[in-house]
Amino acid sequence: MTADTAPASLDPADAPNDALTPAAHSGSSAAPTRRPIQDLPDELVSQIAAGEVVERPASVVRELVDNALDAGATSITVRLLAGGVRLITVEDDGCGIPREELPIALRRHATSKIRNLHDLESVATMGFRGEALAAIASVSEMSVLSRPAQQESAYLLDARSGELRPAARNPGTTMEVKELFFSTPARRKFLKTDATELAHCVEAVRRHALTRPGVGFAIWHEGKLVEQWRATLPLRSDADLPDDAAWQQLEQRAMDKRLADVLGPDFLEQSIVVNYQAGHVQVRGRAGLPDAARSRADQQFCYVNGRFVRDKVLTHAARAAYEDVLHGHRQPVYALYISLDPMRVDVNVHPTKIEVRFRDSREVHQAVLHGVENALAAPRAQQLLDAAAAVPTPATAGQPTALPGQAYAPAPQAQTAMRFEAPPRVNGLQALQQTAALWGQGGGAATPDATLAGMSSNTATSIDATPWQVQEASPRWSPQPAAGAMAAGAPLVPTLPPESADNPWPLGRAVAQIHGVYILAENAQGLVIVDMHAAHERIVYERLKSQLDDGDASSAIASQPLLIPATFSATPEEVATAEDHSETLAQLGLEVVPFSPKTLAVRATPTTLAQGNPVELARSVLAELAQHDASTVVQRARNEILGTMACHGAVRANRQLTIDEMNALLRDMEHTERSDQCNHGRPTWRQLSMKELDALFLRGR
Repeated sequence: MTADTAPASLDPADAPNDALTPAAHSGSSAAPTRRPIQDLPDELVSQIAAGEVVERPASVVRELVDNALDAGATSITVRLLAGGVRLITVEDDGCGIPREELPIALRRHATSKIRNLHDLESVATMGFRGEALAAIASVSEMSVLSRPAQQESAYLLDARSGELRPAARNPGTTMEVKELFFSTPARRKFLKTDATELAHCVEAVRRHALTRPGVGFAIWHEGKLVEQWRATLPLRSDADLPDDAAWQQLEQRAMDKRLADVLGPDFLEQSIVVNYQAGHVQVRGRAGLPDAARSRADQQFCYVNGRFVRDKVLTHAARAAYEDVLHGHRQPVYALYISLDPMRVDVNVHPTKIEVRFRDSREVHQAVLHGVENALAAPRAQQLLDAAAAVPTPATAGQPTALPGQAYAPAPQAQTAMRFEAPPRVNGLQALQQTAALWGQGGGAATPDATLAGMSSNTATSIDATPWQVQEASPRWSPQPAAGAMAAGAPLVPTLPPESADNPWPLGRAVAQIHGVYILAENAQGLVIVDMHAAHERIVYERLKSQLDDGDASSAIASQPLLIPATFSATPEEVATAEDHSETLAQLGLEVVPFSPKTLAVRATPTTLAQGNPVELARSVLAELAQHDASTVVQRARNEILGTMACHGAVRANRQLTIDEMNALLRDMEHTERSDQCNHGRPTWRQLSMKELDALFLRGR
């Protein structure tokens, strides 16, 4: 292990190019080239931000694991007693510290990771200040046992006495910290219970494990194994791969395996791959589906060049990507890995190094926003086809073979009905009257004349037959689409191409409508239930956005002047924002002008929001403009207005649709971005597999 205060590690200037990608931070690169530990010059020390104070055992664990990773370790073991208060031991198989450098390692501002200001401005290692070991040794009983591979024996250094003696150990380093805060009892009494401190230590290691699939981690507490994550990615030098593309695929599989091990298999099943490159910024990882959103933001992981960070720019960008698909105040889940040139990010801004400062924050924000947005935009209906292709469908004796992609084979003909006691006969006129009454219940539904006209004469004459008796399978009838059906925002396709291998229907074919609200469709997996209003609302919304994006970029939202301007007391910041962003406000359909040095007047509001409170609207928009980029605010405001328009323009509940209309809606959903959720984040469809349906009826038990 190398230490933040002293260890040897990668030289940022000598780091390979792939050290800027998540792969380099996953143990895939070659063993690091170490430099000797030296005291930093005073001029450079003055440029380093104040180091962190050891707050709890998790702080120690985080720093020691950082050093082990910088030393090129591929296996790290953490052993704890009493939640880390009595004992913290971190063992690794890194490059180790030579005997002559061990005493220097415990000095403050002594490190092997930086040498000058240029190194400080392009940090590519986890640690760089050279303060961690000295800070830990000042509040605990600490010892360092280390052996480089080229050294015959290991050496043990006692931090308190300074004694250095030979010892036995394989190449690597063992850091042992006993009785944390024994010299400062006042700080020790503020620690929580052993269980709480253990949870913080596990979380500190878990954050490292999520970005290092090439490193194995194990956590022991009181002699019992608490967590273990085995390495899933070998060193690239050990992998026999033909090209970079094969290595990237191996990396993706290894990262997926590590994410499943750490966050659970559900995270992998309910997330999609993010892979986006924009300029100097690359965004990779996984974004959780909207259905996997949680009530707390406890599964949001962002990494910059392999370092876990909590940055407002990244958090805002990820949240903005989910705006159109999350319901209420739910929190998305994601694990995103941002890679960029170390010269374009400053990690020397926070004592715990958990915050960073980007040279071009807008570039990073847009890369994360577009990367997650593009991943979420693809309709998930296509995944049904992939799942169907993976379902084994062996044909059994006496049964027809299942069609390609179908889990169940269709019946060759309709089953003959069982003969119960015949009810009273119904003549043809009474049947027509009952059918007309049934169609009239929908209110504004299509008349049965057109549909009945399309039925065969054999079917029409069978009305007089006993309803419980089926003479033979009747041909399937196809109703004609009603005139003026559905809203103009999503015109229906009058004639749909038939389903085929080249033109599959992932959401299947419509079979019925329930209470004018839900559409039932049959696909290869089983039953699909669609909320027709929510689905059509998303389709209309996406079409409105496309029309607006394809038009003039400078076109403004229609506004309506107020008969009496609404005035309100404004802060100096609000007045300055209104003056600086007058053109942006005009694009949003708002006219906000100074009425006095401390008062603003709202003279016009968007037409679609004319019934709202103009003062509240103006205040919220000004607050957004003051905090975020003008284009981001314009985009968000436009989307809110278009969402309101789409909600009013979508097909309403209790609207009776024909089979053709239902199928047209399903086909539109399959090709519309983000069609899995409506504008308010509610799901638009749900799949019930045959296995789930069988379980409802206890079939096979």
